[in-house]
Amino acid sequence: MQGCVVMQALEHWQFLVIALGAVFVGFGKGGLPGVGNLTVVLLALVLPPKASVGVLLPILIVADLMAVAIYRRHAEWRYIVRLLPWMLVGIVFGYFVFSRVNDAHVRLMIGAILLSMTGLHFYRKWSCRHHAGEDLLPHHPVFIATTGIIGGFATMVANAAGPVAALYFIASGLPKYAYIGTSAWLFLLVNCIKVPFMMHLGIIHFDSIEFSARFMPYAIGAALIAPLIVKRINQRVFEILIWVFVVIGGLKLIVA
Repeated sequence: MQGCVVMQALEHWQFLVIALGAVFVGFGKGGLPGVGNLTVVLLALVLPPKASVGVLLPILIVADLMAVAIYRRHAEWRYIVRLLPWMLVGIVFGYFVFSRVNDAHVRLMIGAILLSMTGLHFYRKWSCRHHAGEDLLPHHPVFIATTGIIGGFATMVANAAGPVAALYFIASGLPKYAYIGTSAWLFLLVNCIKVPFMMHLGIIHFDSIEFSARFMPYAIGAALIAPLIVKRINQRVFEILIWVFVVIGGLKLIVA
């Protein structure tokens, strides 16, 4: 895999950045929204972009397992059943795109996906600020299909489908714990499905998994303490800060 030599020769600050990214993975899976997007930015800035996608995926899966263990009873499976088939379509599309692009293209796509998903998130919040009554959009088949395909593509090329899922689940009116539990199960399934595609592309192999394993404890520990933070943190301030960091990181990836 491209970047293996780079991984073996990490400087201390690079190791710390990746470890911090793993902590953010755990926080994100443990119920703090938006943090996972910051992880995508951090790893793509420290590692070759293609390699960063492969390194991050096993860490995500471990954190997904922790999230499912904690929030498994809160999942609303009807939303997963609606979205998952369309996400598979997006994953296949992303697989064919990923095999035909280089690191520079992947860096640009990651940045563009993060910025576009952030814009979509805030446009959604702005457009619904005076809305009253039931929101019919999340139940429309075209909305579900479009959201699923975009999410599948984003997660395949950048591990960045969080904002897409958030758009769908929040629009559907899921309460906090149902949102976390449903997301946990959805992304555990999706991320496991991506593994054979990534292995066929050479993005994941035994050496990369061994490298990823160095950072899994950080994600596991953060996922365990995240529920305590969820109860205490000022969610609005936290979300604003995370989205600001994601926008800055996304711009950095595009202009680098």
